[in-house]
This record gives sequence, structure tokens and C-alpha cells, in this order.
Amino acid sequence: MRKFQIGQERKLTQVVCNQCGRELKVEDGYLKEGCFTADTVFGYFSKKDGNHHHFDLCEECYDKMTAGFTVPVEVDEETEFL
Repeated sequence: MRKFQIGQERKLTQVVCNQCGRELKVEDGYLKEGCFTADTVFGYFSKKDGNHHHFDLCEECYDKMTAGFTVPVEVDEETEFL
């Protein structure tokens, strides 16, 4: 879950893991630790048609969630960070 300061400039003020509730480190509007963000809109043929879901997981909760996958997460290494 993300919170923003509203004003002339939209600034990130808080990120909380939706699973464990831990507040992640945010400094000067920037997230300063690993975080998985999911953002999807369910479309036709779904029981959630038109619903927009968004959540954040700290790295530890992401690891716990993906450890239970039958088909493992595909991992590629990035050489450049933006």
C-alpha cells in the first residue's frame, strides 16, 4: 500500500507491505529497499470484471509467496538500473 503527499508535486511518503504490515523505508519520496508491486485490472471473463487491484510486498513476503509456486519464478539478471 502506497501513500503520497498531494500538492504541486505528488511525492511518495509511505509504503506498507500488504502481507505483513511492515513499513518499508522511504526517503525524500524514494523507496529505499526491495519491494514487489502488483498492479492489474481484471477484464472480461473474470469474477472481478473492471476491478483494479494494487498491492506491495516486502522482499521477505515476496520470497515466502513465490516459494510455494508449483512453476518457479523466471529470473533474468538486469545489467542496467533506471
